[in-house]
Amino acid sequence: MALRDASVVVIETGRTVVRAGLGLHELLKTPSVIIQARVGLRKTASNINDVQPNYETAKNSASSSRASSLPLIAPPNASANDYLVGTQLDDALAAGQDIAISWPFADGDVRDWSQAEAIWKYVLFNQLERRRAQNESPVLLSMYPGLSRDTYERTCQVFFERFNVAGFSILERPLAQLYSTTSLSGVIVDIEYDRTDITPIYEGFIQRSACDTIHLGIRDCQNYLVHILRHSHPSLMKTLFPPESETPSEETIEETLLALVKQILEEGYIKVPSDGETAIPEDEGVTDIAAIVVAGKEKAIIESGMKKKANAKASAAEQARAREIEALDLVTIQFRDKSVTLGKERHRLCEPLFDPTLLNGINKSKNSVSLQDAVGRAVRQTDVDMRQYIWQGLFVTGDLTRHVKGIAVALQSRLSPFIAQPELQTDVQARFIRILYLPDYYPEYRDTGEGFAAFLGCSIVAKLTFSDIHSKTFVSKADYSQKGPHAVIEMSPALL
Repeated sequence: MALRDASVVVIETGRTVVRAGLGLHELLKTPSVIIQARVGLRKTASNINDVQPNYETAKNSASSSRASSLPLIAPPNASANDYLVGTQLDDALAAGQDIAISWPFADGDVRDWSQAEAIWKYVLFNQLERRRAQNESPVLLSMYPGLSRDTYERTCQVFFERFNVAGFSILERPLAQLYSTTSLSGVIVDIEYDRTDITPIYEGFIQRSACDTIHLGIRDCQNYLVHILRHSHPSLMKTLFPPESETPSEETIEETLLALVKQILEEGYIKVPSDGETAIPEDEGVTDIAAIVVAGKEKAIIESGMKKKANAKASAAEQARAREIEALDLVTIQFRDKSVTLGKERHRLCEPLFDPTLLNGINKSKNSVSLQDAVGRAVRQTDVDMRQYIWQGLFVTGDLTRHVKGIAVALQSRLSPFIAQPELQTDVQARFIRILYLPDYYPEYRDTGEGFAAFLGCSIVAKLTFSDIHSKTFVSKADYSQKGPHAVIEMSPALL
């Protein structure tokens, strides 16, 4: 039976987010399903009240550098059908039900198989509307690198025996992210909720001994900006909590400010200042309409023209006020029926990534090394003759890059000390650091930053993997019947 592109399923499994999509189109699409990688269990279920949250990683499943602060609650008698996932869980929490939350992938490994199965099952059968009895969809699944063979084999077993997929292949997440840039060598910096993974890759092979995970992530950045707004922005505090109203509790203040930070982050009001950045010059005129359309900039050109016309008609006082606002970099947003004005302090969100000592007194956990030191250390762990090629592919990705621009440029400027001095150059030493971006010829991904890189890379590989049913690049049902779960090790090229 031929495998049709329209039936192929791509699932990207992250620490805190799972993304999926059905079908490989001529223009590769962004994920149609995005859910948090968590499950919920009602505490009225048997024995749930006796099970305490486990914040540590199982000794045999992941290293201490991967240990997550997100809880794992795994009653021994719970099955995949007992767990709430996605909108089911969101609705239960919104209704105020007593729910125990668990994150099975938070360590980059599979901490509980019933919970992992519940998430994948929800994605396949609830969101993508596949039918188990007649499942004609092959699945390409991305997972974190360095997992045990037992983990890969059991994953293969779940998809064939529990989901009845037509074919199956696994791609390691950093490789998918690098493939999305059409490069084979580089260093992947994947910034997630509470961890950042650093993975050097040379000629398509992950340099396992050089991989690192540091305890810095989006949560640290959000907590830092909450701290700044609370202690350095009295006018904001008066707007959110008027003096005539009831004095809010500490928990209410933290929750409100965190919600505000998340809103300005998601709406794209934050960028990372860097000495290496230069202002984008305004267009003086449009000379090549075709080039503008191909680059997807027609909307920006139209808005720029309308802004110029509006400024030309404005009075001198209005123009002066506009210049003042632009200099102060003020932005006004609507937040919970209130008009909130923020200035340049919002751009300090990412400072803890480059200077973790700023988190002293904010986070209870011990400080991590800075992002630039971790990246430089990881590349220095690779062979000397590989480094110049790895430095030519600095790729910063993760959920944070979907909304914040300039992180890669800021990191690039801070990594310059790790490049050898010009007077000491040899043939094998790196001379520069090049930043990688997603190519412009994927129009669906132009406005997504680099946050969907793993899903795009998986889609590209899936298109090649399942194009020939006689190839040995994925496990078919016949292969699974003959060889069992071990077939995934032999027939997923990325795992060899």
